[in-house]
Amino acid sequence: MDIKDTARPLDGAGVSAFLRSLPAEPLLLGLGEARHFVDELGEVRNEVFRHLVEHEGYRSFAIESDCLMGLVVDDYVRTGAGSLDEVMERGFSHGFGASPANRELVRWMRAYNEEHDEKLRFFGFDGPLEYWAASPRQALTALHALLDGPLPCSPETLDELLGPDDRWSDEATARDPARSIGRSAEARRLRLIADDMVALLATQVPRLSAEDRERAALYGRTAVGLLRYHHWMADASPARWTRLSAQRDAMMAANLRAVAGHGPALVFGHNLHLQRNKSAMPFGDQTLEWWSAGAITGAHLGDRYAFLASALGTTGDDTPPPDTVEGVLSTLPWDRALVDARRLVHAVTEPTPRVSEDFRYFPLDPARLDTIDGVVFLKRALV
Repeated sequence: MDIKDTARPLDGAGVSAFLRSLPAEPLLLGLGEARHFVDELGEVRNEVFRHLVEHEGYRSFAIESDCLMGLVVDDYVRTGAGSLDEVMERGFSHGFGASPANRELVRWMRAYNEEHDEKLRFFGFDGPLEYWAASPRQALTALHALLDGPLPCSPETLDELLGPDDRWSDEATARDPARSIGRSAEARRLRLIADDMVALLATQVPRLSAEDRERAALYGRTAVGLLRYHHWMADASPARWTRLSAQRDAMMAANLRAVAGHGPALVFGHNLHLQRNKSAMPFGDQTLEWWSAGAITGAHLGDRYAFLASALGTTGDDTPPPDTVEGVLSTLPWDRALVDARRLVHAVTEPTPRVSEDFRYFPLDPARLDTIDGVVFLKRALV
């Protein structure tokens, strides 16, 4: 099979044709990043999302960013609360607020909502995490405020147990588990309180508005997830980072299932998080392996979850060898292509795995092409 028979130019018609080729209409369409902070990929994502909104009925967008910070962006997109500058500063984690493509996306979503009755929604689907983790204060206190008595503790007790936030968000805990308070007496009690409040929420759903139910559920799963994450931050065993990576993706998957309730939605995050198979990443002297958020989500949604991986050809001085998947895709006549991965498997025979000079770029795994639905390929990208 000729490589050109597997692909077409990346445009609106190609996106719609790709959706029609799937076995079912996806509730979540994952668009992965092979590398963060590639501006051209963000621009492509924006074009795809606009097409999905205008021609395929999509009304939600989710990004690999702090789910609680994302509420700031969603409020702005829906109601115009705040200014665009404030939202970009306060509404994103991981430095994503500085991305010109993200700024343009938020601006466009707000402009769309000003002209349409059916509003677009914005979601962050990551936890409040870097390699360390935020205090669970925001999630716990916000959930507490939405519930009616009898509550498992008073606001004062909650505040006392939480203590100063910098005890939780100490970046040094990433290197030294002994600095974490995740297994302290206070943290253990807070885990019980969080569990009690989530159970209480289940009994009080009828008294809450739809918006309050949505936010309470978000606060509940975030509080529980953060306290679990902090528990493993305090672990000194060799399993520590595997468990932390798995816990992070489990939190992502729980958020994605909530986003699916507003589907269909475009989801944008790293390939490692959105792929359907186990993720693997070199980490010091070990290789971490864990089930990705996409694998967990796919187990729940089946064919209603679809995944487009991204891949880059030449990035800076890094050019893919011709016998790699990216090298073969670089022979396509288009700078931007949408590739049918199910046909690509038959068109690329015995490819060599690419080893990139850019440690932040994760090349396509030729042994796992059959686990993705399609590839967004950019022949050249600035990084």
